[in-house]
Amino acid sequence: MDFIEVSKRVKALPPYLFLEIDRAKRKAKSKGADIIDFGIGDPDQPTPGFVKKAFNQALKDHSTHQYPLDAGRPELRKALAAWCKKRFGVTLDPDREILPLIGSKEGLAHLPLAFVNPGDRVLIPDPGYPAYRSGVGFAGGKSVSYPLHESRGYLPDWTAIRKNGLKDVRMMYLNYPSNPTSAVATLRAFNEGVLFAKKHKIILCHDNAYSEIYYDRKRPLSFLEAKGAKDVGIEFHSFSKTFNMTGWRLGFACGNAKLIQGLARVKSNIDSGVFSAIQLAGVEALKQADVFTKKMNRMYKKRRDLLVSGLKSLGWDVKPPEATFYLWCRIPQGAGSSMEFTKFLLEKAGIVATPGVGFGKNGEGYIRFTLTVPETRIRQALQRLKKVL
Repeated sequence: MDFIEVSKRVKALPPYLFLEIDRAKRKAKSKGADIIDFGIGDPDQPTPGFVKKAFNQALKDHSTHQYPLDAGRPELRKALAAWCKKRFGVTLDPDREILPLIGSKEGLAHLPLAFVNPGDRVLIPDPGYPAYRSGVGFAGGKSVSYPLHESRGYLPDWTAIRKNGLKDVRMMYLNYPSNPTSAVATLRAFNEGVLFAKKHKIILCHDNAYSEIYYDRKRPLSFLEAKGAKDVGIEFHSFSKTFNMTGWRLGFACGNAKLIQGLARVKSNIDSGVFSAIQLAGVEALKQADVFTKKMNRMYKKRRDLLVSGLKSLGWDVKPPEATFYLWCRIPQGAGSSMEFTKFLLEKAGIVATPGVGFGKNGEGYIRFTLTVPETRIRQALQRLKKVL
């Protein structure tokens, strides 16, 4: 029927990057291609047994089958507060400063609905995770990119951001360790961010989904470790990457109590919270986090070193990441745009990678590989690259 038409806000959304990649991948597979997928950051390893065991045990309690509390189970909030204290030295009130989420992505996207009015501007990192921009658009806000450059370690240039004007800026997204660049922030950068936010009355929203995937003992920081961070900001964490729980949908927000309260009010009108059995599984995951993450990071480090050394042997300019399971690298000289090069890799080598421009115009000239691929497939991919390049 011609009167059935999507809203203007939906029309204004850019094509979701990973859906476009998935379409291209399925098309290649339908033609019989053997695809090695370095595209989407979805762990290839199973959810740990101790998480599944806790979940199965929780299922036996019929009370977990009812509507969960909007604020989340007290057991989980207390466990999250204890984990943040142990891991980052950050003290949080489990009742006022922590909110369980159906994955961190939904919280990141819903936060603008609580604090951004139509016409307000929101600073978005470029290159950066596409979901930030979508959340701002749904709230009627305007996304304003701030560039991140390799020469600065992909850290914000606060002076340049000020010069570009801060009129009507309501909120700013940060993401360290970064997707897609894998950059890690210093405490100095976070302290500068807090001072910036206080001076210009801007809410800081930090996406810390990759805090537990790191190498060479360089443990990433929490934004909340910066002095006064809770006065201006909120931080988002995820169980997805840390515990191979991408399909389970569990994350949490923590920080400023007013920001937590505002997000909770939005969520109470949109969803009914995280399934209680998954929350109880999350409690068990936190108990065994140290041992499990060390095991996973050893595996990712082997994959990182194998892919980096292989690409370097082919003449690529590649720097090993300090954190995340992403490899962000310049495309070879003369290879065209990032979209053209990823299309070439798919068609000629059966390799899926993510074009840098999909994360913003400053991502042009780069591509992103994930390390969620077994070593045997990484070796096969390197052999294919050697043949086609």
